[in-house]
Amino acid sequence: MKTFQLYRPDTSTTLELPYASGGIQAGFPSPAQDYISESIDLNRELIEHPAATFFARVRGDSMADEGITEDDILVIDRSIEPEHGDLAVCCLDGEFTLKRLCFASNKRLLLMPSNRRYRPIEISPERSFSVWGIVLYTIKPNRRRRLGSEQW
Repeated sequence: MKTFQLYRPDTSTTLELPYASGGIQAGFPSPAQDYISESIDLNRELIEHPAATFFARVRGDSMADEGITEDDILVIDRSIEPEHGDLAVCCLDGEFTLKRLCFASNKRLLLMPSNRRYRPIEISPERSFSVWGIVLYTIKPNRRRRLGSEQW
């Protein structure tokens, strides 16, 4: 398990960014827009409950098979009730961990990794456990490192 460094969002300001409201085709190309006339504010888009929202950077690779990797940024909402299948930041025995919640039969709770190198963690009564928050978004870099370069 890794320790997360948590950050509070600054929602006191807005930052309107250019936005392609017509979408970007991931299949066959569509005619290009001549201009982008709309804008988006990521605070309004990603943060529904400002007082309960935090950011954290991913450490470790237990969720790599879901495409969640080292240095991705998580948008975590602490006001959401956990449900089966949620991606959650959990506090287990005093340490943070990122896993999928699995409410199994007989009231068993499993924390499911998404990497075959890791086993599910069953939460037993003698363990200290809480769901700290639910991950709503993952923000990740997409540009690949260039050969021979330490920079992105």
